[in-house]
Amino acid sequence: MTYKMIVLDLDDTLLRDDHSISDRTKHVLMEAQKLGVKVVLASGRPTSGMKHIAEELELAEYGSFILSFNGGKILNCQTNQELFSSTLAPEAVHNLYKISRREGVYIHTYVGDDIITEDENPFTTIESELTGLPITVVDKFVDAVTEPVVKVLMVEKPDRLIQVEKKLQAELLEFSVMRSKPFFLEFTEKGVTKGTSLHQLIQHCGIKQDEVIAIGDSYNDLAMIEFAGLGVAMGNAPDDIKNIADFVTDTNMNDGVAKVVEEFILNKIAIV
Repeated sequence: MTYKMIVLDLDDTLLRDDHSISDRTKHVLMEAQKLGVKVVLASGRPTSGMKHIAEELELAEYGSFILSFNGGKILNCQTNQELFSSTLAPEAVHNLYKISRREGVYIHTYVGDDIITEDENPFTTIESELTGLPITVVDKFVDAVTEPVVKVLMVEKPDRLIQVEKKLQAELLEFSVMRSKPFFLEFTEKGVTKGTSLHQLIQHCGIKQDEVIAIGDSYNDLAMIEFAGLGVAMGNAPDDIKNIADFVTDTNMNDGVAKVVEEFILNKIAIV
């Protein structure tokens, strides 16, 4: 099989624990792009929190893409054209706020390039560190959200958030509800996942489903791992993610992404 697109989760997949890309991984992704392979960065992060990585990998030069907000937006890096955008109405966000209070968990969203929250907490601080976006603490969350937003997060310690996830997945059928990290529970428009947006993107690019490799490590990666022709779980992924993948690679700290690109793209070209 000749693969024409590789879709990469960021945190704990493409990125090492210090949020950097290894030299080996960067080299093989550049070589793949030179061969015409599209590289797609697919993350729960907002678009602005992904652009520095896109610039490092020169995605604009090769016409590659950013798939941000767990599939809520698709950006053509070369043209800066937004190919897809999904949002939640302010009223829906206000309802999520009420539910977060009922469940006793923190909540935040994005307004412009700021993370908006009513309560300072360690988990929103982690989101700020990951994305590079500032936190604005507001007096009233609902008053700060007057326009549609792409995504909302409820955040708390993992044990508590697992309970909340199960409850709200059954209760809130009008949303896509999934964890991206053990302490991040994410809400997007119903039916919007990395997998559904990937489906739209390959149609735009004229690429077949079986020509796609998707690599991830967490629960918000499940849909794209299942969708791709070759769905890959990182070596540091939970066992239930590994169990649904077609292939399990090495960890994010041991060039797991690079090893997939070498084995299934670069080495195949060399053999031909």
